[in-house]
Amino acid sequence: MTEGYKTVFFEGVGQIMEKKSRFIATVRPVETKEEAEAFLAEMKKKYWDATHNCFACVIGEKGEYVRSSDDGEPSGTAGRPMLDVLLKEEIRNAAVVVTRYFGGTLLGTGGLVRAYQQAVKEGLKESLVVEKTEGKKLQAVCGYNELGKIQYVLGQKGFPVLESIFEEKVTLFVLIPKGAVESCKKALTEAANGKVAFVAEEPVYYGEVLGKIKVFSCGTSKQA
Repeated sequence: MTEGYKTVFFEGVGQIMEKKSRFIATVRPVETKEEAEAFLAEMKKKYWDATHNCFACVIGEKGEYVRSSDDGEPSGTAGRPMLDVLLKEEIRNAAVVVTRYFGGTLLGTGGLVRAYQQAVKEGLKESLVVEKTEGKKLQAVCGYNELGKIQYVLGQKGFPVLESIFEEKVTLFVLIPKGAVESCKKALTEAANGKVAFVAEEPVYYGEVLGKIKVFSCGTSKQA
């Protein structure tokens, strides 16, 4: 079983109308408490004339930090329901602000909960949500005679080569799911009759973004 989590790759904005009240959900990737707070302040400034700017965030790969705010709505009718959507979808390192412009008709407790949750769902639909899988970027060095056999094994297993360097020997940077590293190394060693060296393993997260593999490591990304 692969390890990982879902997150928002880039911001999205969705909205719904409920009994003439307008709900605007802005979803944004955040990685720290400070980023989340800055995002909330930005939305409150942007929608300064709104009736409410309710908030929820989940930070940390395992959801170590969560926060929600009803911003003046009846307790438990906005922030927590919004947070529940993020948690149910298993989304991490993301924050959402739902801005409400009151339309003159009270929605009641149940109506507010449904409206805020639906707004978040619309915001997520307009965002790019990606699944990050925990893996390793394996650096392998082999001779030219062994290259074809190694490429065949990697192709059979579906492990992409991110980069190849052709010098006196060939250096390959291969993306492998965390749980498959040792079995992959064993298969490559057998295919190359022991003539392959594994130089380094870099922990990374990776995911598919717009049909291409993107590697996330130390705040940077590389596209393959």
